[in-house]
Parts: sequence; C-alpha cells; structure tokens
Amino acid sequence: MEITESTAGPPTGATGTMARAVRIERPGSLRVVTTPRPEPGRGEALVRVAYTGICGSDVELFEGGRPAAFSRYPIVPGHEWSGTVEAVGDDVDGALVGMPVVGEGFRSCQVCAACRRGEPTVCHAPYDETGFTQDGAWAEWLRVPARLLHVLPTGADLRSAAGLEPAACVAEACLRADVRQGERVAVVGGGTLGLLATQLLHAHSPAELVVVHPNPSRTELAAACGASGLVSPDEVETLAGTFDAVVEAAGHRGTAAAAVRLTRRGGRVVLTGIPDEHDTLGTRELVVNQIAVHTVFGAPPRAWVHAVRAFGAGTLDPARIVTHEFGLEEAEQALRTVGDRRAGAVKVLLRP
Repeated sequence: MEITESTAGPPTGATGTMARAVRIERPGSLRVVTTPRPEPGRGEALVRVAYTGICGSDVELFEGGRPAAFSRYPIVPGHEWSGTVEAVGDDVDGALVGMPVVGEGFRSCQVCAACRRGEPTVCHAPYDETGFTQDGAWAEWLRVPARLLHVLPTGADLRSAAGLEPAACVAEACLRADVRQGERVAVVGGGTLGLLATQLLHAHSPAELVVVHPNPSRTELAAACGASGLVSPDEVETLAGTFDAVVEAAGHRGTAAAAVRLTRRGGRVVLTGIPDEHDTLGTRELVVNQIAVHTVFGAPPRAWVHAVRAFGAGTLDPARIVTHEFGLEEAEQALRTVGDRRAGAVKVLLRP
C-alpha cells in the first residue's frame, strides 16, 4: 500500500476553510489530502462527519477488485457514516442545520420505473453511490443531496449511528423475511450484516433465533445481539428444514445453499450476500419445498426508515458490534484490520 500526505496546505480542522480527507488515487494508492471545505449547492446539505464505517466493499475499492461500473478513481471512500448538518444550499429547509443525520448512498435518477416503484437500488440509470462514484465520508466534511438524509433523535449516539447504513441493508432483508412472533429464525453469517440482522429480528420475538457462523468466539456477541444460540456450518444438515425464515448475510460460496437447506417447506429465505461467480444454487429443492426466495441489493428508503426507527426505539444498537476505531491518518491500518481475519474485527470505524 502506498500512503502519502498531500502538500496542499496544513489542515485547519473541521471548523476552518480547509479540511482533511482520505483519497484513493488508484487501486493500491491512498493519500491523506487537504482540500477546501465544500459548499452545499442547490438541494444539498453539508455534513460535519462524526464517524464513518469501513466494510469489505471499501477494501475491494482500494485493492481494485470492485467492478468498473461500480467504482471510479480518484475517490474519497465512505458510504457508512453519521454526522451533523452544518449548512444547506438553496431549496433546502434551514431547520436541518444542527440536526444529527445519516444518509442513503444511492444517487438514483428518481424518474425511471424502478425509482417510481420505490426501488432506487435497482435504478435504470448508471450506478451512482456515495463513496464509490461520488466522494464519501472518509473526510471531515461530506456534501450530499439533502433528500437522502434521515434525521436522528436529538442527542443520538453518532458512534452507533455510523452503523445504520449496513443496518438498513439488512433491514430490507428482515422486512422481506416477514417474521412473525413465535417463528423459528436463522441468520447465516455472524459478521456485521448478520449481527445487525439478528438485532432487528430479535425485536419480532421469534421462538428461536440462531446464528450460523464458523467461529465460536462470536457466541457471546451473537447473544448480546439477541441470538438464542450460535451453531457452526457443520450443523446445518442436522437443522435442515426446521426454520420458518432464514436470512443469508455471509456472501460466501455455499452460504445461499445452506440458507435454503435450513428453511422448512413453505418457508422464506432472503439472500443478501454477493459470493463469487462460481457459486451455485439448485432450483429443484426450491420448487419441491415451495420455498420463497427474496434477494436484497442495498437499502431502499423504506429500509432506512425501518432501521432509523429501530435505532430510535433502542431495539437496534450498531455500537454493540464496533470492535476497532482509527483516525483518518490511520486509514491504512484500518483497512488492514478489516482484511485480517486474525484481528477479530466486526465493525471498524474512522473518526474524522
């Protein structure tokens, strides 16, 4: 990894006219740069970033493994974030200034058939998302369309709120799983998405809520998120066909098939992970057992509303899974930590 400091001038902090940001110039090359503080344009808000999260897609972006249609360089990463509105542009309600917020990442066209159906994550226009094609929140300041903001309760824990973006992604999975009280539920994957899904599903009072994960060291954390137990992938066969609803949140080869195997006849399974291209899923078992399969790519507005409400109600607390925090200048170490399984990282945050 190449990491250098920009010579554009000394940083003056988030209160001055210059500010710091982490910029990926090209795959494998990362710089801490100092740039003028952005100003919000028409329909935009300027957010003072409090915390920003790092996930596997950020590692892919840095390493150059993200498809060209879903990335651009140079770019300031950061699609998971929380902060406070500092200023707004024309045609934006001034009451937003001073509000704690999080924000959706997809910059959809708002006019295609998908957008009009309320499905901006499958917008027909070219893909455009904060942190991947538009500069994101690995910075002191973030400029975003105000229409994408979700206001948090006064005094909200912004450290915890930085996890609301991945929570919104699995909130959509939980909505599609449509869990009822007393049902048996399983979550395949005990990482960030799986543990956030566990918290959201726990609020529906299932009779049983099992997390499938290969590392038994996650048992205590899974329990803290509401799981009634943690089982290894080796136990999937013995539990086959016993769960009313299963949420797959791992994205590894074979985890989708494992989720289907766990689902009872007539049950529901929701797939959120994106495995490699060699992953397969047989249809015979789906048809014979009449299993309903749903898929999720990103978080539509209704999922954001669900996650933010759960956060406000206290049934969702992403801070439970935060394991590491770093400053902007430590972005190299933060990326290394996310990619190193021996580090035991779940959710890693940067503090601008």
